[in-house]
Amino acid sequence: MRVFSSTCTFDYSWEEVSAANWRKYCPWNDKSTHVVAVDTLSRAVDADTGVLRTERLITCNQSVPQWVLSLFGGSATSHVYEVSYVDPVSKKVTMCSTNLTWSNVLNVKETVIYQPSPSNPSSTTDFNQEAKITALCGGWQKIKNKVEEASVERFSQNAKKGREGFEAVLEMSRRVFSEQRELESNTLQS
Repeated sequence: MRVFSSTCTFDYSWEEVSAANWRKYCPWNDKSTHVVAVDTLSRAVDADTGVLRTERLITCNQSVPQWVLSLFGGSATSHVYEVSYVDPVSKKVTMCSTNLTWSNVLNVKETVIYQPSPSNPSSTTDFNQEAKITALCGGWQKIKNKVEEASVERFSQNAKKGREGFEAVLEMSRRVFSEQRELESNTLQS
């Protein structure tokens, strides 16, 4: 098993980040064009805690080398199962995802957490990401190690693009909400 981890701080409040999180795969995010569908399977609020739990199926078109498809079969379309928890009291979003496609060859379990930064909780949000990547190639340790190393490298590249795309979504969301507030204010003054 190999572990990829990444942290950063977004210059946006937790409220902005947690709202924009639902739009990160929107059509105008040019860093997520591989995502072709996001289907919500279930969504419920726990009456006792107020935590919103959402299950989603994310469908992607991956750039899988042809030799991999020939060797293992299948297609370049893949599916990821995601469960997220939004806790408005502790101001914490936790997203846990795992690949459904190719999981008999490579298992990826990712956890992402967004929460207010301790240094500036009203206007910045910490992002923590961890992925545990395990190749399931039987007893061939050298092959297993190579597959895991290559997968971590690719995950790292994709994570960088994902953060860049999310920054664009955050900026667009801030502009849209700012314009909406201005329109509402003008309407109330009229």
